[in-house]
Amino acid sequence: MFGLNNQELAQFRRFKTPKEVQDFLNTLPINFERQGETCFSPRQVLSKRTCHCMEGAMLAALALRLQGHKPLVMDLKSVWHDDDHVVALFKKRGLWGAISKTNHAVLRYREPIYKTLRELAMSYFHEYFTNDGVKTLRSYSRPVNLARFDKQGWVTSATNLWYIPRFLDKVKHYPLLSREMVKNLRRADKIEITAGKLVEWKK
Repeated sequence: MFGLNNQELAQFRRFKTPKEVQDFLNTLPINFERQGETCFSPRQVLSKRTCHCMEGAMLAALALRLQGHKPLVMDLKSVWHDDDHVVALFKKRGLWGAISKTNHAVLRYREPIYKTLRELAMSYFHEYFTNDGVKTLRSYSRPVNLARFDKQGWVTSATNLWYIPRFLDKVKHYPLLSREMVKNLRRADKIEITAGKLVEWKK
């Protein structure tokens, strides 16, 4: 199925709920890309046992697909000098939740309690700031169904999947703030900045 071998399928079929997928992602060390930027396929993530947010979102989307969900991902876009973040989306009883791979104490799993994707995206806003406290989240993308890339073999590719983040970057994004709102933003407090530096995996 999707080009996965029996051992790989067995790994994914152990996950019965989105929570279990998130628990598994949390066991994988963050991918620091020490030898250059990567965009590993789910097969590569299983083999290398490491991933960053884009790679984790794709693996989570595949795991959710095998649970009967659509393999959806969403881009959270920041200002130019900060990084975007990508999450896998799922719905339960008509409400949105998200699976997220991050090295920080924030920008993590979201319970399926959000009526709209805007609500879900906004739940990340106050956590999304740089080391000087500037709040940088600006927009969120429409959901992208990774099934559109099935013919390109995204699940088991041995090469980097750069075409997926490029596509995700270009799809329609919806602004979260007006210019007036941006002008009036307050910086995060010192204690928030300190907490934001807490990491799960040391570089």
